[in-house]
Amino acid sequence: MSGLLYEDQTFKIIGVCMNVHRNLGSGFLESVYQEVLCREFIEEEIPFEDQKLLPIYYKGQKLDKYYRADFLCFDRIILELKTATFINKSMEKQVINYLKATHKQVGLLINFGEKSLTWKRLINTSAI
Repeated sequence: MSGLLYEDQTFKIIGVCMNVHRNLGSGFLESVYQEVLCREFIEEEIPFEDQKLLPIYYKGQKLDKYYRADFLCFDRIILELKTATFINKSMEKQVINYLKATHKQVGLLINFGEKSLTWKRLINTSAI
């Protein structure tokens, strides 16, 4: 049986997020976690772009509109941050839409707003 798509990379990203949550806890603004993650990604040698503009395609044509993802890591994993009391379906749909519109395969939804870090790994099955 094969492993998960981009398993090592997603494991590393989630580990960094867990470490940040362990040190900061919950209750900060999303922008605080974003800045801290930038520092940690550099330290952990995780390639990333923050506030990445993602082009949107419709029937193979690039639209004038775009999404702004919190991070694009390893040039293939969309990372969306939240500071909510729980992860809801609309947050998951947001990441799925990012994946579909950009033809990326893997997205991580990370929530720093709960007592323990929560996360979801989302897959764009149409891009596989």
